Amino acid sequence: MDKVTFNAKIALARRDFFEYCHLTAKDFYKYDREYLIELADELQNFLTSDDDVLVINEPPRHGKSRTGGKFVEWTLGNNPTKKIMTGSYNETLSTVFSKSVRNAIQEQKADESIAVFSDVFPGVEIKHGDGAMNLWSLEGQYNNYLATSPTGTATGFGADIIIIDDLIKNAEEANNAMVLEKHWDWFSNTMLSRLETGGKIIIIMTRWHSNDLAGKAIKELPQMGFKLKHISMKAYNKETDSMLCEEVLSKEEYFRRSKTMGADIASANYQQEPIDIKGRLYQELKTYDSPREYVKIWNYTDTADRGKDYLASIVFGETKEGQADVIDVLYTKDDMSVTESALASMLIRNNVNEAMIEGNNGGVGFKRAVERICKEKRNHRSTVFKDFHQSANKESRILSNSSWIEENVFFPSNWRTRWPEFHEAITTYQKEGKNKHDDAPDALTGVSELINKKIKQKATISKRPGWLR
Repeated sequence: MDKVTFNAKIALARRDFFEYCHLTAKDFYKYDREYLIELADELQNFLTSDDDVLVINEPPRHGKSRTGGKFVEWTLGNNPTKKIMTGSYNETLSTVFSKSVRNAIQEQKADESIAVFSDVFPGVEIKHGDGAMNLWSLEGQYNNYLATSPTGTATGFGADIIIIDDLIKNAEEANNAMVLEKHWDWFSNTMLSRLETGGKIIIIMTRWHSNDLAGKAIKELPQMGFKLKHISMKAYNKETDSMLCEEVLSKEEYFRRSKTMGADIASANYQQEPIDIKGRLYQELKTYDSPREYVKIWNYTDTADRGKDYLASIVFGETKEGQADVIDVLYTKDDMSVTESALASMLIRNNVNEAMIEGNNGGVGFKRAVERICKEKRNHRSTVFKDFHQSANKESRILSNSSWIEENVFFPSNWRTRWPEFHEAITTYQKEGKNKHDDAPDALTGVSELINKKIKQKATISKRPGWLR
């Protein structure tokens, strides 16, 4: 390559992020890999756009983390005053990310025909004496870069750009609701507090779960006032029967890996379809637009056993077909001083015939209080109150009743917006994995058990001789 052409490419690489990637790593950043050009262009445009957050979901081994690192190099080369903080799932991985950026900036030119960072951005160097891999500066600056993790620290560092790279390491973590909640707490309480005014957030990850950091960010950050853009790339396009990049992952290899990994993990890793969609207990729940005729209006209440539990109470109509229409729901962490009155109001407004209230752990006292409010304060005496003791294994009950619930329990067509927390608790509950809460599925299981107990009683009575009925 002649000097004039080389200098032209250098000048272009300063202005265009993909050209920088191509110039310094042309074996991977090829012009025929259109998805990498798209990714690079989106990252570059994000810097000057009015978007606050960029969420990038891309399959493994397709260069998302590598491109994130190259983006840090290019950004610091163009503006050495920028302060960038990156976070990964542990200190080791965050150090690897940091080290790759630092090494690229420090790389010495060994071949005149191969461009390095210093060719494109001469004079931008790591500050002499900054030996730490996780916290370093450029010459003339103070603390340009910090690498951290949920177990690390971000104290004293303010960032213009925060990059979160692959927080989840495996399927076990993806199915652990408590781990996912810790990730969100770390991001929202620690990382966001480090963002300077007008700063940018980039979340780069393979999708795992509806409530992974990407999923939570997509749902929560716009409600907090952040403008968010989401880029999702699937390894395999079913409509065109083609791969995102055949050279990186062939179709044959994709299907072989899918069989080995299992459908749920493959869908998450390669197709950006959260693992909980495949692994959730209730795959398809039925809805209704208008109520049917009911032989009885029931209430089933699962009282809160511990302070962090929800009170889950469901009013449902029993149909003559032996099915259940969910009519009303009370799903809350409020204490008993609030829930006693709230449940009484729900029973009254729905003309409930019989209320079954779990008597475990203070439930009997709760039942008496609700009954007293109905009868003495509200002059409502048409609801029959009963308490019961539940000793069967909760998880087994929930699993064994799930098929019947999918076939025979109907929800209002707008139940997602009427009871959003209850809806999320039901639709994200996992067959396997650590669920953060099981109060809503437990109450729904109670609906199934009440209806089926009555069906069995009717069957038993019908088998008796006529003179015993």
